[in-house]
Amino acid sequence: MRIVCLHTANSNIAIFDAAARAAGYESLELVHVVRADLLAAAERAGGLTGEIAAQTREVLLTLTNNADAVLLNCSTLGPSVDDGLVAQAAPVPVLRADAALAQCAVESGGKVVVLCTVSTTLDPTTHLFAQAATLTTASVEVQLISGAWECFKAGDTAGYLSTIAAATDTAYENGADVVAFAQTSMAGAALLVTHGKKPLTTPAIALAAAVHAATLAARIK
Repeated sequence: MRIVCLHTANSNIAIFDAAARAAGYESLELVHVVRADLLAAAERAGGLTGEIAAQTREVLLTLTNNADAVLLNCSTLGPSVDDGLVAQAAPVPVLRADAALAQCAVESGGKVVVLCTVSTTLDPTTHLFAQAATLTTASVEVQLISGAWECFKAGDTAGYLSTIAAATDTAYENGADVVAFAQTSMAGAALLVTHGKKPLTTPAIALAAAVHAATLAARIK
């Protein structure tokens, strides 16, 4: 099985590869494509624009060639696939990585706190989790971690992850039943959390969803 991942940060490649190994996907071939320019354009524009969404859809459709599934791994760009245009044109499943995360986070109900580090992901993440929660008893609160993204862009990985872990501990102290990390780059902070259960992170959940979707699509064919 071949899954192609579209990322907006090179550092996410190793995180997804590690998640695949941990899940025991020995026969899974992961192919990674990085388009940091798409996220950079969205940040300059203050969010996802129609033009950037169209560019993202074009890239995703190109990646469906010789793939069993394509995984869009950027919460800012995620809404690019929500209008159904990609699904109609794509010969294989194209999934938002954060959509699988949202479904998993809200399925047991309770207070769900979703942490983000990029301001451009606040609106799409809020909409996505709120939509997922409508079928459950979960209440969702999306929070932006101040200063974290500046650490990431400066190459201060330790500072980035420790800031996220501190925000997670605070969320649990304030009554969160579930904490979810909206972005893959945040995953390493889960190991630094000292309160509550391990936060939900995108890579393992998204890969499982992609494998499941690809398997179902192959059966239909």
